[in-house]
Amino acid sequence: MRKMIHIIFVVLSAVILFYSPSMSFAGQYDLKEMTPEVQAALDSRRDRFEELRQFKNQGIIGENNRGYVEVLGDDPAAESLVQAENRDRKIVYTTVEKQNNLTDALETIEKVFAQVQREKVQPGDKIQTEDGQWVTK
Repeated sequence: MRKMIHIIFVVLSAVILFYSPSMSFAGQYDLKEMTPEVQAALDSRRDRFEELRQFKNQGIIGENNRGYVEVLGDDPAAESLVQAENRDRKIVYTTVEKQNNLTDALETIEKVFAQVQREKVQPGDKIQTEDGQWVTK
């Protein structure tokens, strides 16, 4: 299990940082194909980044402990943005699972990605800790 978590962490980190269509991880694991669906999801995430950033700066959106963003209040525009972002994140997660033959690993992938996101957020952003508490980084 620990090895699988490490593999997922490396794969997701690389996808997040580089968006490269073919990557090798320690000579053992590859993101085998940048599918059109994944490319579209990554492009959409990049396109909405600034708007998402603005909502995060205002404390309206936070990173939850399951690898997704969440609206922390009542804002229809934020809700629409969150739905689109989470849909694209799930595409990436399920592709990582499929391409690396990780059976029933979606929940683990989500948790690993949540950790990556918690480490990447800016000071002042809202994050949900592993125990479910919302805090400001």
